[in-house]
Amino acid sequence: MGAVRRTVTDRIVDAHHHVWDLSVRDQDWINGPDLAPLRRNFGVPELEAEARPLGVQATVLVQTITVAEETPEFLALAAESALIAGVVGWTDLTRPDVAETLAALRELPGGRYLAGIRHQVQGEPDPEWLLRPDVRRGLAAVAGAGLVYDLVVLPHQLPACVKAAADHPGLTFVLDHLGKPPIASAELEPWASDVRALAALPNTVCKLSGMVTEADWHTWTAEDLRPYADTVLDAFGPERLMFGSDWPVCTLAAPYAEVARAADALTGTLGPEERADVFAGTATRVYRL
Repeated sequence: MGAVRRTVTDRIVDAHHHVWDLSVRDQDWINGPDLAPLRRNFGVPELEAEARPLGVQATVLVQTITVAEETPEFLALAAESALIAGVVGWTDLTRPDVAETLAALRELPGGRYLAGIRHQVQGEPDPEWLLRPDVRRGLAAVAGAGLVYDLVVLPHQLPACVKAAADHPGLTFVLDHLGKPPIASAELEPWASDVRALAALPNTVCKLSGMVTEADWHTWTAEDLRPYADTVLDAFGPERLMFGSDWPVCTLAAPYAEVARAADALTGTLGPEERADVFAGTATRVYRL
């Protein structure tokens, strides 16, 4: 299969990818021999070469590090790109001036492409970081700005995500990478129950992304991913699920085209309108692309 099957909208949106230039800024998370293949520059032209042949017509560029300068750079990149339709950036949610910072970002070149905010909650030692009073204030500011909040968390942090989403019904929370389930060890619980608890809240959405790097990088198959994909499909429904490549991180386990083919196989039983949601409609609506 050379491309993802056409949806009824004839449009594919990649809701999650990254770019970086190591000559501009180091990516300090790329450490150790396992991540060495990522220790080079990845730019929009290379992304386009991978994505366009598969029918991808729009993408969402997502933050990589907690550096304030990255988001303005990404917004400017979106303004120059015919492919990037939205940016999920970063700002320090614990600061008292979050609302003012978000307003200032909107005034920058490309500011209209700001769609959401994300923080590497997965790296926070406090499993209830999202519930801190200063973070809660920041999340309220994100909601007030009409943006969404992307959750990049580990499975043990999902209960705090449920509480945060319940506490902020006016803010849409987007779960990146299914909450990073333990696919390599083929365990479902307690991840599955916690994901279902999150999905029970109407202001939550999930990305069908990041699975190949949670599986065995060298031996994974689509069938290894299926129990996890089926869980989120059942819990969220296609109308709250969106495809994301997680390029170039995905290349540790699979090239872009193989990730897209896996997503295609995992949604093969859906009808055309449901597939249209997963591959374009949900991302377009949630991120207001």
